This record gives sequence, structure tokens and C-alpha cells, in this order.
Amino acid sequence: MNPERPIITMRNITKRFGGVTALDDVDLDARSGEVLAIVGDNGAGKSTLIKILTGVYQPTSGAIHLDGEALIMNSHADAITMGIDAVYQTLALADHLDPAANLFLGSELTRKIFGITLLDNKKMRSEAQRVLAERLGVELRSMDVETSSLSGGQRQAIAIARAVYNSNLRLLVMDEPTAALGPQETARTLKLIETLRDQGLAVILISHSLDDVFAVSDRIQVMRRGKRAGVVETAKSNNEEVLGMIVGASREAA
Repeated sequence: MNPERPIITMRNITKRFGGVTALDDVDLDARSGEVLAIVGDNGAGKSTLIKILTGVYQPTSGAIHLDGEALIMNSHADAITMGIDAVYQTLALADHLDPAANLFLGSELTRKIFGITLLDNKKMRSEAQRVLAERLGVELRSMDVETSSLSGGQRQAIAIARAVYNSNLRLLVMDEPTAALGPQETARTLKLIETLRDQGLAVILISHSLDDVFAVSDRIQVMRRGKRAGVVETAKSNNEEVLGMIVGASREAA
């Protein structure tokens, strides 16, 4: 567990949609070089909390701080600028494009020839290969294939590489990264998460799989009915304790 102070703190976060309270006075701490897992039943508030952290939603009340400074985000683009990004379960990949085109989708590299701006496909390919290899330890057999032909773990790697290509990235949210993956692909994806953590990133993992959570996380935050039910150190907890907190059968943890 990283003893350093959190790079991100969320304090007393409340979010209301009309008369419905989705989050009620929730705190969260994220530290560099640590995986924080967020678990809870559907409707517990996990997604709403993360959408606030990544600038998609603005809180009704509460505060977010980055390195002790107040952080106000009006969009996901603001979050990316501040070094916060997310890889969602859908991955948002264009299956008909090759891996490099997906990695640079929306931020393509260009070059000019006789004053005409053209896509720099050669540089995008070399940069895609570099970030996959250097940051994630992944080497694809071919960069000339449609992304739809890749395995689930390889597709996950491309989505992660797209986020970590941003040199300012400090915190990455992983939303159900192993959903619909087989055992081998799940193991590879968890290894990618460990690699990012070991490089000093703060990683937030949202997962319904407690096996994955206990395999890769350093701390576990349990959400229940829009509140933080508790936070435990993974190494000092177990499935029974976390399940008890999820269903409300355990006293609130400190």
C-alpha cells in the first residue's frame, strides 16, 4: 500500500437527479502506484461516482482536489487535460480500423507535403507499436489487421494504450475490464493493470469479480445504496468481509 498522500481526493460528494439521490456524501482517495477497486451491487453509485471523477457529471455538492488543489471539471475533456482518463467496458474502438488508427482515433498525427496536410500513418504505426511495447509489454503479431480480428485482451490493450499515450496521465479508471473475457485473457488484462500500477499510475478498478479485485487491488472501496459502506486493505480482508459490506451485513469499515 502506497503511504503517500492521495493525488486525488473526493470529499462529501453528493449527486441528485431530480428527486433521486444517486450519491450521498461519498469520499474517495486515489494514490499513485496503487490500484483502488470499487465494488458494489448495481445501483450502488459506482458509475455515478466515476463519471463525476472523469468530468462527465458535475456533483450537486462536494469537492474534488488534485494534489491538494481544488479541481473543477465541466467535461471529460477537462479531466483528460488534468491527467484523468477512463477505459470503459465498451472500449469505444472502431472495429474496422487497424490498431494504430484506433489508438490515435480523434487525435491523428499529421504531416504536410507541399502545404497539404496528410495523415502520418507511418508515424502513428511506429508510435502505436512503441507505446504498446514500452508501456504495456504488448507486441501484436500484425498492425495491418482490423481491430475486430484481435482477441479481447489485445483490444483491451489498445484502449489502454490510447489513454496512456497522454503523457499527462496520472489516474486511469478501468470499468469492468475483464467482462466477457476468458481466463487467459483475464489474466493478461490484470497483468496490464499491474504494469500500469508499477509505473506509478493511480488505477481505479470497477469490477463485479471479487476474484479479480483480490488478485490485483491494494484497497477496496465498497459502495452501497449511494453511500461509501467502507474501505479495506485488500491484503487484510477477504471475500466474506467484502460481500458482507456489499449486502449490508457488516458494520461500516473505517
